[in-house]
Amino acid sequence: MTGEPVPADLPPPGPTPADPSPPGPTHATWEPLPATRWEDAYLSGNGHHGALVFGDPNDDRVIVTHHTLVRPNGAEHARPPHLAAELPALQARLLAGDLTAAEAFTDDRPLQWVQPFHPAFQLRLRRPSGTAGRDYRRTVDFTTGEVTARCDDWRSRVFVSRADDVIVQHITAPDLTLDLAQDYQLPGAPAGLGVGHGTLLTSGGAVLTLRVRYPDSDRAYTGVTLAVVTGGTTRLTSTGVRIAGADEVLLLTRVRRHTGELDVVEETRALRELFADRQRFYDALLDRHLALHRTAYARVTLDLHAADAERALPGSELLKRPHSPALLERLFAAGRYHLLSSSGLFPPRLTGLWTGDWNTAWSGAFTNDANLNLQTASAASAALPEVTDALASLIHRQLGDWRENARAVFGARGVVAPAHTDGESGLSYHFSREYPLHLWTAGADWLLKPLVDHDETRGVRDPRTGAALAEVALFYEDFLSRSDPEGNLVVVPSYSPENRPANANASWGAINAAMDLSAARHALHTAAAYHPGTPDAARWLALADRLPPHRVNSQGALAEWAWPGLDDTYDHRHLSHLYGVWPLDEINPYDTPRLAAAAHRALQLRGAENESAHGYLHHALVAARLRDGERVAHALGQVLGGDFFHASLMSAHYPNRDVYNADAAHTLPALLVEALVQSTPDRLVLLPALPAAYPHGQLTGVRTRFGAEVDLSWAPHSATALIRPSRTHRVELRTSSGTEPLDLVAGEDRVLTLGAR
Repeated sequence: MTGEPVPADLPPPGPTPADPSPPGPTHATWEPLPATRWEDAYLSGNGHHGALVFGDPNDDRVIVTHHTLVRPNGAEHARPPHLAAELPALQARLLAGDLTAAEAFTDDRPLQWVQPFHPAFQLRLRRPSGTAGRDYRRTVDFTTGEVTARCDDWRSRVFVSRADDVIVQHITAPDLTLDLAQDYQLPGAPAGLGVGHGTLLTSGGAVLTLRVRYPDSDRAYTGVTLAVVTGGTTRLTSTGVRIAGADEVLLLTRVRRHTGELDVVEETRALRELFADRQRFYDALLDRHLALHRTAYARVTLDLHAADAERALPGSELLKRPHSPALLERLFAAGRYHLLSSSGLFPPRLTGLWTGDWNTAWSGAFTNDANLNLQTASAASAALPEVTDALASLIHRQLGDWRENARAVFGARGVVAPAHTDGESGLSYHFSREYPLHLWTAGADWLLKPLVDHDETRGVRDPRTGAALAEVALFYEDFLSRSDPEGNLVVVPSYSPENRPANANASWGAINAAMDLSAARHALHTAAAYHPGTPDAARWLALADRLPPHRVNSQGALAEWAWPGLDDTYDHRHLSHLYGVWPLDEINPYDTPRLAAAAHRALQLRGAENESAHGYLHHALVAARLRDGERVAHALGQVLGGDFFHASLMSAHYPNRDVYNADAAHTLPALLVEALVQSTPDRLVLLPALPAAYPHGQLTGVRTRFGAEVDLSWAPHSATALIRPSRTHRVELRTSSGTEPLDLVAGEDRVLTLGAR
């Protein structure tokens, strides 16, 4: 075991005669059969376009998606409720003890879901029936983003270019004959779509276009596929084109969402410009993509010293071995791959960037009150600034809508984030009596926290983040207008997603939810830190000092509502009340041991409710911050052993692969990093919550919030950390052996050897 840094590029997939070292974890997964369900299709994406690849040599399908594809359902015209005039009366009733008061704080509209995310179409490539197939294998290579399938002399390669924003498919076979079509009729496609097909033969192949207009709307999307054919013949058919006797076929596909008409000629011209060197067109496109994709993916790796025989298994077989270190290695790698691939224009949706069904669960939205931040939790520590940039892009585009939410619902300046968004609108219109999500005021701080972590990691404060935080603080200046008898400010109304007090007559809207208190305190302090020495900063810090402390209930647990008489509801999937533990640093075992013990008691009492993946992993993230490795291991075991993962290694929301959902896939890398390395701007914690099932391993490339990279190796009785600081700073080092100061000098590597754990 050594603490030496790994090279910037990933190691080769296996040893050479001159290199007797073990091959290390695999950065790919494979299957011996094509996918028959879209959920098992291998995934590629560039944060804009996505592709689900089945890999069938006789009837291959590539489902095309795009982050902007949301179906109009009335939400495109929805506005937040104008309730500000009624707010003082609601506050008075709640403070007077009327626990049902918030149920009437509505304009009586029915629940309006955000516009649902949907697939564009599938490219379908049918070969003549009866084509033989031997030695089949399909693979997705996480280092390249390529999905390949091969059988006999047939080979298909697909990737989504991060450099050129195009879906690329290359098919080769002797005497290649196939029928090519664009097919929008995927499961759940609504009636009334206005569909137009176009096919044009060219000197080098064909251009296929598909225009789909939504019912009763001026909005539409268009897909353009340029087919470049080498050898053979190409002719029109009733559904597309027939290619016969070719040597190879290259397909370049893009999708555009638009109103009115799209200039298909211009889109086709842009696609043609991508293959100036026809002899290397696929390789040239791939090389440009790899410069961005591979560089990002390779920054962080996890090696759990798994057995080579298990590392060699197909993913579907490895999933049957939930206790295998090889499974966790592969899911860590796949999670980073899928998170990177779904982040660009936007961060990942509930389904990442992929779906094969027009009826995507929960509209395939960005669900802000838990799921989005869980999925992106590894962005700063696991060195994926591309993910943080995507989240920042979503936030900054919607700040105008956030301002309208603050004005309409609360009569306040500043900003309030919605609990759900389709990516187009940031307005708060998705709410109901049971889920009064329009009352949630903690969302802006929660969503901005990853941007603050990113700034701390790189040592530079983004002025846009500072400006957004200032608007959050401005909201609290107006909203925090009520006090309790002790003079503490009161957050009223207050909402703890998506829970309510256990009192039989209590509504979901209450007083002093723990998450709201933590968010207000953090936003005010952080906004002041971004604007030091200003009158605004002094005013915000004074406001933060007037917020009440957290409450510990009669069971010794951190209460979900810091207001007397509001009882906890423990069997719930959300852990919003522990926001102060994770991702904030407000409550921790080192500075606030009494509150940390109360938070741990709250975690012990929390049930799993409906066994959702995000609930288990959120639980584990909090447990890791509280140094409870056994609880981390249990929650992780529920996910690994609960049949949550498809053969694609994309996950489901519930056990037994029920409801395609990216929460588990994308959150799992964050959990493993938190169990091994934690940091604040002034503290480094090594091996705080390592599950006992993984006694050996190496995690390389982790970024810290004090500006250093860490490579960590561990064994049963020792560990070594290599620290590469980019800033000169003194931090507090915490290990199982105790606490000591650690002086770091920019550019000078430090090697730490840790004793028995």
